[in-house]
Amino acid sequence: MADTPSNMLPLGTEAPFFELPDTVSGNALSLNALKGAKGTVIMFICNHCPFVIHINKEIVNIANAYAEKGIGFIAISSNDAVNYPQDGPEKMHVHAKNANYPFPYLYDETQRVAKAYDAACTPDFYLFDQDLKLSYRGQLDDSRPGNAKAVTGKDLKQALDCLLDAKKNTATQKPSIGCSIKWKN
Repeated sequence: MADTPSNMLPLGTEAPFFELPDTVSGNALSLNALKGAKGTVIMFICNHCPFVIHINKEIVNIANAYAEKGIGFIAISSNDAVNYPQDGPEKMHVHAKNANYPFPYLYDETQRVAKAYDAACTPDFYLFDQDLKLSYRGQLDDSRPGNAKAVTGKDLKQALDCLLDAKKNTATQKPSIGCSIKWKN
């Protein structure tokens, strides 16, 4: 497993529009329908990546805590399900239920959305403000499988708190590290 860092989309970038199937509800859902009143977190994740598995509980905790503050959460898997069937829509549905995801888990079969966001790895986090302008991108925190650092979500939570408090986030934004998105050939 090679560690792949985020590409770090430029701050201020407007969130590219998308409409994708939600593997939980079966409905096609759009960014405009899912965005939060005060901000939106878009996460590129997948079922099998050990980096995502390592932080799953914390992303559920953060989503539950911040959704009531007006933040929308959207998870997207863009992995090639032909070569990685464990990341296909049926398994995504089961995984989302088992992990108690309080957010939609969308499937990007064409991989166009991942490319539009310049996503590189799972997990990859993007926080957009109420106008869908990028205010944070990168890691959840410094914890990685096997590094003995606690999963706290501190980097994303600080970015969320700064956004909600209308304060400039002066913390260094570090790229996420994870498994590469499994691109189609």
